[in-house]
Amino acid sequence: MTDTMTLPEEQTEQKRKVQPPYHVILLNDDDHSFNYVIHMLQTLFGHPPELGYQMAYEVHTKGRVIVATTSRERAELKQEQIHAFGPDPLIPRCKGSMYAEIEPAE
Repeated sequence: MTDTMTLPEEQTEQKRKVQPPYHVILLNDDDHSFNYVIHMLQTLFGHPPELGYQMAYEVHTKGRVIVATTSRERAELKQEQIHAFGPDPLIPRCKGSMYAEIEPAE
């Protein structure tokens, strides 16, 4: 007769590594309007206009604003999307997109 031993479920499951979150940070400049920022945040992140306005105001007054906190891979994607969003059509001197950086969320 053979005895079979079963391990508790939690011992047999592989533990997943949780990756640390990253912030996507939008940096201020003088070449993009509030309307541009609100539209970009709505398009790329799904932020409602009210939140977009609050973030536009914060980046304008403080020089930077966290627009998302997510995985590193997704943060890098969102950073690239911000950089590729294009110039503000309301400001003739505007030649390109806004700038964003990512950093670990602490």
